[in-house]
Amino acid sequence: MNVIFVAPYFLPATVRFIDAVAGLPNVRAGLISQDPLTLLPADIRSKLKAHHRVQNGMDPRQILQAARALSAELGPVQRLFGALEDLQVALAQVREALSIPGLSVEAANNFRDKSTMKSVLRSQGVPCARHCLAHTPNEAMAFVSEVGFPIVIKPRAGAGARNTFQVDDAAALKQVLSGLPPNHHDPTMMEEFIQGEEHSFDCISIRGEVVWHSITRYYPTPLEVLKNPWIQWCVLLPREIDAPEFDPIRLHGQRALKALGMGTGLSHMEWFRRRDGSVAISEVAARPPGAQITTLHSVAHDMDLFKAWAKLMVFETFDIPQRKYAAGVAFLRGSGYGRVKRVEGLEQAQRDVGSLVIEHKLPQAGQSAGSGYEGQGYVILRHTDTEVVKQALKKLITTVRVVIE
Repeated sequence: MNVIFVAPYFLPATVRFIDAVAGLPNVRAGLISQDPLTLLPADIRSKLKAHHRVQNGMDPRQILQAARALSAELGPVQRLFGALEDLQVALAQVREALSIPGLSVEAANNFRDKSTMKSVLRSQGVPCARHCLAHTPNEAMAFVSEVGFPIVIKPRAGAGARNTFQVDDAAALKQVLSGLPPNHHDPTMMEEFIQGEEHSFDCISIRGEVVWHSITRYYPTPLEVLKNPWIQWCVLLPREIDAPEFDPIRLHGQRALKALGMGTGLSHMEWFRRRDGSVAISEVAARPPGAQITTLHSVAHDMDLFKAWAKLMVFETFDIPQRKYAAGVAFLRGSGYGRVKRVEGLEQAQRDVGSLVIEHKLPQAGQSAGSGYEGQGYVILRHTDTEVVKQALKKLITTVRVVIE
């Protein structure tokens, strides 16, 4: 099979996906990227059969031209896909133009446009946060009158809580609307603020049917982490997910994927359990999860989900893995702006939880602090007992301190 993978930039996780696709048996893999091929390790470059570099790796017109050029070199292309959320609509448009099977343009838009997504879900009776596309300040205030403060304002096509923030009162809302006034061409996406536990629901689907799922828990919510720069965020993947408490998300999560038009792929859904036990779906993405969650699934099942996803996308097959461990990731995050001065508490953390560490990337002196919830580094742990992993994550984030100056 002739397969094209689209990866504008060679981020660490993206390189793992490229390697997985290029290493598939009986596959001639072509790559479209904005970054030069020389940035890839030599062993990965040697597996690729063709490469086409573009100026803008997010532009569907440039992707289409590159795909046609690669098709002339490789032969007819049977698969074209990528892992980045921002790409999914563009990839669907290119597949449609070239008659390549995969997620449709309509479905890609359902997943990408958060307002459309919420409308589709609510029309099918799937529980989710109430939302509004406010075209005027009066519409914004009317929505607040309906749902009350706090509310969440976010981009219609955002990812990973980027440019998402909580608005707690009328004064804050007035300030936001004066700085980013809504209009008919660029309305403001507003959402009900849901209080409760935040989780992910990650699914493998084949031709619209969910064949495998997994669940993680966020400590705390990403939005709370962004509001409090001193918080070091954690994600826990429990070993046991068959308890009745997860039945509602299994039901509504699968209904949501069907309503949005999921075909074959790995999807990432974020959802809340309210204080009364009810669930509400926040957002759904038709791509592999970020924030090291794909790696967590890999270590919890003692398999390589990067390779399994590549095989799924090309051959539409997936071998159901056995869940052997609980796993978790602690993101090491300093408070403030500037650069990493030093990291304290590493020796103590090594003594306390070092035997559980599977993978790590420690903050380095001189590294830019950045502003995301994933911080400057991470540590991934696993154990057969979920509570052991949970307590180890707590020990890590209370022992290790990233000093920013």
